[in-house]
Order: sequence, then C-alpha cells, then structure tokens
Amino acid sequence: MRLLRNLAPALSAFLALFASSQPASSAPPAEANSCLACHGAQGEGLAAAGYPRLAGLSAEYISEQLNAYIDGRRVNPIMRPMAMPLTATQIQGIATFFSALPAPSNVAAALTDATQSALGQQLAERGEWSAGIPACFNCHAPGGVGLPPAFPPIVGQPAMYIESQIQAWKNGTRQGDPKNLANALMHNVAFRMSDTQTKAVAAWLAAQPIPTPNTSPSTTVKTNP
Repeated sequence: MRLLRNLAPALSAFLALFASSQPASSAPPAEANSCLACHGAQGEGLAAAGYPRLAGLSAEYISEQLNAYIDGRRVNPIMRPMAMPLTATQIQGIATFFSALPAPSNVAAALTDATQSALGQQLAERGEWSAGIPACFNCHAPGGVGLPPAFPPIVGQPAMYIESQIQAWKNGTRQGDPKNLANALMHNVAFRMSDTQTKAVAAWLAAQPIPTPNTSPSTTVKTNP
C-alpha cells in the first residue's frame, strides 16, 4: 500500500502528460455543421465551386468576415442568410473551431499557360509598380501564408474564389472594417488590376502548395520554365 501511495503522484503526472499529448476533440459546434456542407468536412474548401478553405485561418479573421456578412460589408446571397441568425458567441465558436483545424496539404499544380503563369507570379511576388499595384506578398507575407488577423493566407485558395474577391473589392461589394487600413488598400489595389491580371494572379496563387508548419514559404513557390 505504501508503494502505491508513493507511486500515485508520479502516476497522476504521467496520466496528465499523456492526456495533454492527445489531440483535442475536433467535433464541430452545432452552428458550424452548415459551414461544413460547403467548406468541406475538414474546412478544406471546395475548389470546383469556388468555396474557400477555412481550416487554419485565424479566428479573428473568420469572426470579422461573418460580421461583415451580417453588416452588409460583404455582399453574398448565400453567406448573408447563413450569418444573420448567428449570435456573437456562436460566431466565436465557429471561428475558434476552424482556426484550430490544420491547413490541408495539397500538391502544386502545373499551369499550362506559361504567359499567364509568369504574369501571376510577377504580381504575387513583385507586383506591377508602374500601375500602382504592389506585390500580394507585401501584405499577405512571403509565400502568401498570411499575416493575421487582417491579411489571410491566399496560396492554395480556389482560383474562382480569389478572382471573385478581387472583383468584389474592386466594385465595392466587399468592404472591410472601416477602421482597418487594409480595407482602403485592397480596394485601391483591386481597382488598378485588369481582368487579365486578376485571372493570372488568381490562377497562379491557386496552383501553389499550402505551406506546412515545417516548410519554409520560400521553398513552396511553384514556377514554370
């Protein structure tokens, strides 16, 4: 009995360490179930429909976007009715859940249009300063991995989604927090971009692999000869 009493503290410490090493429950909150239908069971998105991945985005960013749909700062006939009934607590629950999911792994896709690929890479990495267009990576961080909470990751998101969001910033159907300078910045950048440039950078960004936590962004950029 004395031996058991002496071992008890060590055993408790071991069990606590074991429990902490196990993955937390990934069960989504009830209000997130409707999100999964379009954004994937693991928040990986649905490229064919242009639905973005939510997994790994910051909780602050996700919360802000849901509130933007409610406030009308983002105009979307599908998302607004989904967001309107949500309480602040439910929004936080959804944001926390998706932010905790790991970003999905994907393989860089080879772009068949070399001219479009070169233009897209230029805009993402270096911009087009003669037209007043800074590089996407200037704000969204090297490799396009994002700079929370204002600038989300953009590599590996569906081309259809990236293109639609640049157009939305351009025509005013997407607006950020008026107190956030990123709002005015994105509108001005998008306004200067031609349709050709928009399609090129969207295609190139979508074709890039999503960096893993152990991968340097500088090694993940896919270039074509």
